[in-house]
Amino acid sequence: MKIDPSVNVLGEPLIACSADPLTGYFRNGACDTCDQDRGSHTVCAVMTAEFLAYSKYVGNDLSTPKPEWGFPGLKPGDQWCLCAARFLQAHDEGCAPKVSLRATHARALDVVPLEILRLYAV
Repeated sequence: MKIDPSVNVLGEPLIACSADPLTGYFRNGACDTCDQDRGSHTVCAVMTAEFLAYSKYVGNDLSTPKPEWGFPGLKPGDQWCLCAARFLQAHDEGCAPKVSLRATHARALDVVPLEILRLYAV
């Protein structure tokens, strides 16, 4: 499996998104990606109560712990590598979370325009 170069949406080296909880497709704390990452877990999102409720409503419960998967459950303020399409869907619905641009992988731009990501930059 070949990991894509660790470059963010600003064309700079990708920084870590979160080590606690440990995030990323590779669970390395960064929103690194590869061709096998079908969900494009590339947007470093800062969770909000509104977004977590929305995500649960559309069938992706990110707030409930799942110890059997090593998943602690997310709470507002946690950072998480979110699927780019889910972020865009939340934007379209008016409840997108904030985004760390420096920790968001450049491949997110395949799905989400930079202008939209900038609207939510922290």
